[in-house]
Amino acid sequence: MTKVLLAAGFVIMTTITSVAQAVNDVSFPLLPNESWWGGAVYFGQKMPMGRETFSFDLNGDASNNQSAPLLISTKGRWLWSEEPFRYTFRNDSVIIDKTNGSILTGKNGNSLHDAYSYASKQFFPSSGKWPDSLLITSPQYNLWIELIYNPNQHDVLNYAQKALANGYPAGVLMIDDNWANYYGEFDFNKEKFPDAKKLMTDLHSMGFKTMLWICPFISPDSEVFRELSQKKLLLLDNENDQTLSWDNARKPLLIEWWNGYSACLDLTNPSARQWLTNKLTALQNNYGVDGYKLDAGDAYFYASPRLLSYKKVSANEHSTAWGKIGLLYGLNEFRAMWKMGGQPLVERLSDKGHSWEQLQLLIPHTIAQQLVGYTFTCPDLIGGGSFTSFLPGKKINQKLMVRSAQCHALMPMMQFSAAPWRTLDEEHQKAVKKAVDFRKQYLSRIIKAISNGVATGQPVVKPLEYDYPNQGYEMVKDQFLLGDGLMVAPVVTAEDSREVVFTKGKWKYKNKIFKGPMKKTFNV
Repeated sequence: MTKVLLAAGFVIMTTITSVAQAVNDVSFPLLPNESWWGGAVYFGQKMPMGRETFSFDLNGDASNNQSAPLLISTKGRWLWSEEPFRYTFRNDSVIIDKTNGSILTGKNGNSLHDAYSYASKQFFPSSGKWPDSLLITSPQYNLWIELIYNPNQHDVLNYAQKALANGYPAGVLMIDDNWANYYGEFDFNKEKFPDAKKLMTDLHSMGFKTMLWICPFISPDSEVFRELSQKKLLLLDNENDQTLSWDNARKPLLIEWWNGYSACLDLTNPSARQWLTNKLTALQNNYGVDGYKLDAGDAYFYASPRLLSYKKVSANEHSTAWGKIGLLYGLNEFRAMWKMGGQPLVERLSDKGHSWEQLQLLIPHTIAQQLVGYTFTCPDLIGGGSFTSFLPGKKINQKLMVRSAQCHALMPMMQFSAAPWRTLDEEHQKAVKKAVDFRKQYLSRIIKAISNGVATGQPVVKPLEYDYPNQGYEMVKDQFLLGDGLMVAPVVTAEDSREVVFTKGKWKYKNKIFKGPMKKTFNV
């Protein structure tokens, strides 16, 4: 069978049984040439693991991205727990400790594909459901970089109008932090948004759907804080008394996060969950909001020994409780998550800096997301999500912006924030729009790959090792397989050429056939 390989600023190519045992802390030697994926997505660049010393504690995960209690190997071995643990690769061994529950281990076949296939079906089977398909079929637009903490009706509408005027298709538009008066109010600031309902109507008429940034935090000493405190819908403070029960506790816990100190909804309490969903439903009914970007659900915010909740769960499970809110909305996005693989939740990579080194993380981090069960993944914002790089007077690397857009183009989703029409000259903006058009050409292939992932639980974006096991491809971190028979090799450096690894078989690129295995350098 001949596979296909194409390029437009990047290169793209087309083509059990398991016995589990339950233990607590465990240590076992690595097999010869065995490599591992899993755990925390933030360390995707260190995957596969096993060649150097590396350790991370999933308890109260502070990595700022998604994670799961799963490790899988190129030799078919897998490890799972319902609770977090610490994993360490050292001296040709894997060490699992600081466990909070039983560790299940086993072997299925002899490849990464075999290990993942068993684990996904057993521990996080696909729900068979999708988020809103507009997140995939069109670029997304996040207003964070352009408006930072000052989203407002005029500038939101202006961004949408300029996107269309510059030839970009309508898609999902995300209004980011500080659209309300304070955290927990869940209503528009009337000075910033004098007629939010009209704004939503205008955006809808232009073809956009809208998402609002939300968080689980509640500003202290506010009307909402006093209401929720009285109803005991906030996480409580044991005041350093480990014997204090939730029934007898009264003081809300204040948690430090990037916007200061706030109380936090206790989503293990069904009444708190109902309060929140009522507020979100009201936003949809009253204004026409379509969905939500659910931020700040990181497990480490719940790691305080002073925390008391309605239901006693791990810090990580508080993060999962926040994630479950997203299941109620077809338009959702998360940057942090614990477990929840196989669910119709959009998982975006953590903010990356505006640099070549950070761009080179997109592929290994996306692969890491996919190999812990997240089907609907989104790279970080095109050009990077660090807003300080885009402030007035900062120098924008226009070539980097183009290469970033090209890297996004054949991933499950692509998301703009820094406006190309503001940051790029005509030549570079033309190249970015070409990447958007290129995605349209391959949209049916992207949809097909995602459809297969939803139906089977298989990853959409895969390392070469996944389909070509034990052939020496486990360390290829700048190419990926998209579904079946399509391989993508973006340019993620400042160079205008790159070496492409061809696996065994016949590959087609620009109407030429290349027979693998081989390596070849292309100018792009």
